[in-house]
Amino acid sequence: MARCSTHCIERPLRLCFQMMGAFIGSHPWWFLIAPLLLSMGLGGGFYFLKEELSNNIEEQFTPVDGQAKTERRFIQETFPGNDSMFSSLRLSTRGSFATLIATSDWNILAVEPLQDILDLDSKIRRMVVHVNQQPLEFVDVCAEVMGSCASNDLLDIIGYKANNIDAVNLTFPWYHTGLRDVPLHLSLGSVTLNNEGSVVEAAQALQLHYYLNEEDSRTTELWLESFIKLLSDQSPTHIQVTFSTSMSMQWEFEKSPSSVVSLFSITYAIVIAFSVLSCWRSDQVRTKVWVASCGVLSAALAVVSGFGVLLLLGQPFVVTAASCPFMILGIGLDDMFILISCWHRTRVLDSIPDRLADTYREAAVSISITTLTDALALFLGYSSPFGSVRAFSLYAGVSVCFCSLYSLTFLGACMAVDGRREADNKHWFTCAKISEDSPPADSKTFSACCVGGSFDWTTEREETRPVGGIYEQFYGPFLTHKLTKVCVYGIYAGYLAVSIYGCFTLKEGLDVRNLALDDSYIRKYYDDRTQHFSDFSYTVMVAVKQPFPYWHQEEQQLLLSCISKFESLNYVNSTIGWFSSFQQYTNAANLSTGSQEAFQAHLAPFLELNSPFRLDINWTADGQIQASRFFIQTLNKSTMKDMLIGLRETARECPVELLVYHPAFIYLDQYTVIKDTTVQTVLVAVLAMLLVSLLLIPSPVCSVLVAFAVCSVIVGVTGFMSLWDVSLDSISMNNLVMCIGFSVDFSAHVSYAFISSSKSDSNQKARDALAHFGYPIMQGALSTILGVAVLSVSGSYLFRTFFKIMFLVICFGLLHGLVFLPVFLTVFGACWAQQ
Repeated sequence: MARCSTHCIERPLRLCFQMMGAFIGSHPWWFLIAPLLLSMGLGGGFYFLKEELSNNIEEQFTPVDGQAKTERRFIQETFPGNDSMFSSLRLSTRGSFATLIATSDWNILAVEPLQDILDLDSKIRRMVVHVNQQPLEFVDVCAEVMGSCASNDLLDIIGYKANNIDAVNLTFPWYHTGLRDVPLHLSLGSVTLNNEGSVVEAAQALQLHYYLNEEDSRTTELWLESFIKLLSDQSPTHIQVTFSTSMSMQWEFEKSPSSVVSLFSITYAIVIAFSVLSCWRSDQVRTKVWVASCGVLSAALAVVSGFGVLLLLGQPFVVTAASCPFMILGIGLDDMFILISCWHRTRVLDSIPDRLADTYREAAVSISITTLTDALALFLGYSSPFGSVRAFSLYAGVSVCFCSLYSLTFLGACMAVDGRREADNKHWFTCAKISEDSPPADSKTFSACCVGGSFDWTTEREETRPVGGIYEQFYGPFLTHKLTKVCVYGIYAGYLAVSIYGCFTLKEGLDVRNLALDDSYIRKYYDDRTQHFSDFSYTVMVAVKQPFPYWHQEEQQLLLSCISKFESLNYVNSTIGWFSSFQQYTNAANLSTGSQEAFQAHLAPFLELNSPFRLDINWTADGQIQASRFFIQTLNKSTMKDMLIGLRETARECPVELLVYHPAFIYLDQYTVIKDTTVQTVLVAVLAMLLVSLLLIPSPVCSVLVAFAVCSVIVGVTGFMSLWDVSLDSISMNNLVMCIGFSVDFSAHVSYAFISSSKSDSNQKARDALAHFGYPIMQGALSTILGVAVLSVSGSYLFRTFFKIMFLVICFGLLHGLVFLPVFLTVFGACWAQQ
């Protein structure tokens, strides 16, 4: 195979880094102080953190230009609400409300549980909140229907008297009264019916809603806060109560950042301890304790600068960006371990500028590849339709840039200052000059604590650490043995098979309950709702967007055929609407509606009797019907994605121009874009990473192998995160984009070391690469895992997901960098750069 190489960028880059290292080594204090001052200045941006907080769930976790948002605008413009005629069925948003679910192990419709519910209802209605020193009860803030507060149907049916339940024959799912049909499936859950199949014998759950007027948001929020406090203090005798409000999820989600604040200090303490221990040497001069500590400080400064500059520029801060410091810590330490490893291989007797120049020359390509690929992957994530992904990508991407800058300036300057101490053979702690050799009369304790500075006089380099020597003397020869290679291929085949299986079982979409902390009261509410009210799903609006001749017989059939198509869907239960009710009304009264005049003449008295239907018709100025709507009751017989897509396709295929909408569609829209967006972003990022590798690694074959390793890691992470109960949503999408940058780090280090080796045999080149970068790669991986390990005990799904994916990325990246890729490189060992 012909040898091939690309040095046009790699060699000039190494030269530039070499010159930079020499300059920093000559003037370290400039580059030590300047980053500190810059970070202090940019850190002032944290003053605006509260102003820039943007944790609105709809804005951040739904597609920015989602189809449902366009549909909502049409509904709001075409069917404006009426403050005196509230209807929860017709809300274009979730509305403002409080709700509770009362459950009983036996029968919630027994007199004792019902009495507990009525007592609780009375307390809620009599609850007083003070607004501007004015006492307000529920009646003062409620949503009104014909001058009265919107009430709960079941309590109306029994006349707010528990004993009346024995005199009522409730039918399910609809209860028919003389005036209207009541949807009991919204109030009763886990219902037991009699043998005839419609009369309710028992139920385990009862749900109540308290809808509020939305005119004064502050008053509404005060009432909802009082509702939560009241329900938190209640302990009824015969029922168990869970509760929530329209603002609960938002309020609980905003608690997520504070839940990990304490973990930051723990993380940095753990990582500092690990860094110091892993860089510790028994030689009291050559040990890199201070450099390790400065490496952690450098990563912290990068976070302060990156976050600060974006806050100064007015960039909204979303809770997803709170996981960035953990990621930046891992990237910064990876660069630090690479720099320290390259420093150890420089000539001890050279001047400090020369040693730092050689260090930068050796680390140039590795650091450049990791920085460029990390930053590119993250900035490409800014094209996502989700605000939370954009915020994370921007904050993380800018912080990565600062991390690289500070690694080359601040950390390099720290190495130069520490190198001067080494050159003077001074103790790492006392800075007192000590002897290189211990006199024979001195104790072992003196030799261990007060002696240092030795090196190999033959090579003029520092002595190899015992841990680092394992990769050169034992692990490298073991991995390149023929039998080991065969085993590695078998292990890789198993890894790939399990990963692909996991990819096919991956679930999509964000379960909104996961935005709350694990101990949140609303999780119990959602559990009860899932357990007892899961048979029936959303009541979806279907809007007729065009002027339509409802009186025309043939045109009527077109609309009825559309309704029939909806009803034929297995997840549609029934249709509710003014048009079908009007047909029943005219048929019962034997009225003719064959002409426009007759239709409109009979429609007016019908709407007087059924005033809520007035909200379903949009009239033009000259009395024509511009648009109207009806409703379809759906069932939980399919996935949310299939239901959403099925309803929209049915509407699109109808000869009448229709639109389907429900407030929940705003959130369900994520199902329509999350997979395609993730795949597109990942593919573009991989291509960008491949381009960077081709430019910087002097071997196209090795660059392709790095890209292959990255794709393999992504497949593994995606498959195993499915097996670890993580769905593909806007939160995990953040981490998959980040996965590209992290997964390339280990592979790029090994590939570049392989192609840069002066050895002739491919097996020897692989051993050389592992000897040079095996230990720092392991250090970087372990420090990153330790950095995110504390998130595994977080009470937030968001941060636990970050931990899970980071853990998978690091483990699989390490597996590829230290096991799979070195073996693959030996197969393609005939193609490497001429040295």
